[in-house]
Amino acid sequence: MATQSLYRRYRPRRFSEVRGQEHVVRALRNAVREDRVGHAYLFSGPRGTGKTTTARILAKVLNCATPVDGEPCCECDSCLAVEVGASLDVLELDAASHNGVDDMRELVANAALGSPGRTKLYVLDEVHMLSKAAANALLKTLEEPPGHVVFVLATTDPQKVLETIRSRTQHFQFHLLASDVLADHVRWVAKDAGLDLPPEAIDHAVRRGGGSARDTLSVIDQISAAGMVTDDRSAVTEAVDALCERDTGAALVAVARAVAAGRDPNELAGALLERLRNAFLSVMAPELVQLVDAERDEVVAQAGRLRPPAIVRALELLGEAMVDMREAPDPRVPLEVALVRLTRPDADVEPAAILERLERLERATHEPALKAPAPSAGSTAATTSSPPPPPPTPKRDKPAPPKAPAAEAPAADIPDRDSLTLAWGDTILPSLPGFARPLFSGGRFLPADGGVAVFALPNEIHRQKCEERRAPVEEALAAHFGRPVPLQLVVDTGATAAPPAASSEPEPEPEEHIDLHDLSDAADAGVPSEIDRLTAVFPGAELIEEETT
Repeated sequence: MATQSLYRRYRPRRFSEVRGQEHVVRALRNAVREDRVGHAYLFSGPRGTGKTTTARILAKVLNCATPVDGEPCCECDSCLAVEVGASLDVLELDAASHNGVDDMRELVANAALGSPGRTKLYVLDEVHMLSKAAANALLKTLEEPPGHVVFVLATTDPQKVLETIRSRTQHFQFHLLASDVLADHVRWVAKDAGLDLPPEAIDHAVRRGGGSARDTLSVIDQISAAGMVTDDRSAVTEAVDALCERDTGAALVAVARAVAAGRDPNELAGALLERLRNAFLSVMAPELVQLVDAERDEVVAQAGRLRPPAIVRALELLGEAMVDMREAPDPRVPLEVALVRLTRPDADVEPAAILERLERLERATHEPALKAPAPSAGSTAATTSSPPPPPPTPKRDKPAPPKAPAAEAPAADIPDRDSLTLAWGDTILPSLPGFARPLFSGGRFLPADGGVAVFALPNEIHRQKCEERRAPVEEALAAHFGRPVPLQLVVDTGATAAPPAASSEPEPEPEEHIDLHDLSDAADAGVPSEIDRLTAVFPGAELIEEETT
């Protein structure tokens, strides 16, 4: 004879034994205690959270011979019959396999018939699978059932249930169990069942269960039968560590090992996405991370190494890869391509990859200053007696003095002046946002100085306005040249330094300035005035001038 599974042996028998759904059991107990039970309920939520179990407990207490404070006694014949599935007062129907009009017509016809107990309870599981015609056939009876009938509709996808059905029910939403609540429940089950589990079994079962009590106890059954924990987290951990270290080879090896061990690439990509999501939440909202302590610490450490910009980009690329994997002949290829792009951002020309590289450069320039060693004891006195002078502040209101021809060459990583000027007018300036384009259109590039691109502007006020909007310009330069291009804004005081070159063309005569007060009205040139036109229309009219006092 087959051994009964743990989730069936330890199925809750009373409302008080249902874990993690206090908001539901409190409402149902109060309704039973005060005799205000509704005629139809809709239980929705993820699998394994207690929807069908709660419906059976409600059926027991409605027909119990001696209910106590809204709870069934679990000792009378009616309660025991419900627990073993032999009660004539409870009819469970799988709507996934009985989703036709004829099935609903039969249910409606039998609903009016009596039953041995006080209440006849119908449990329709996966009610969202009903066809539209079958759901419409159930509407009238669901709205006004016989006085002894109660409907409980259960579903994992309430959005697919017809609005007309939802409006006729009291809707209760079941939640996934928190990791600490689920861990306490598993420890109690293991102790009560006398299971000899490895130390890491509880954490592994809670992680694999994903908030579902039934799934978690199924994992405990598997561990108990195997006598060991078969943990497949190593591939996910290795892949995420490879992302942190930008190690392309290690990421591809982790995928190859997982696939060779029989793991589906789609499932592996989903596990990677889940790990990265928890890493992102550990930075932005730690209270939302539902993990055991050991895995939480591991995720927090990986999030600190990977940083939020890289995590967001990884979530986007892996999400796109999972969509492409559905249609790919070999689902490993989109996953491996995504991992290569994540571990080699220098080979990716997408704006997100460029922003990630900029973020890593900024972090690299700031971390050495934060980690600078403290001065030794021998050098303290010298430092105190003669402190080093502060570095000179660069003046931006004057251009740099001219250098020798050999020194005018820009740094190796900065484009030269000609490349910057050509790209500026053709591509970069037209792509700037509307608020930056007019400000920067009045400047010009000077020879690079000290590894930065120098951009000259007409005056100090103009330079200060452009300084406030320098970031989008540097981003546009980096996106065009594929590497960071720092920008220094200076005042273009040398614009008039060189005299104009001699020209063979005659100089234009100076513009004549005209005083408007010296102008006089032009002659009428034969054009009749307004007075003339009026007298022509009205013959005999006289012009009377109004006297002014």
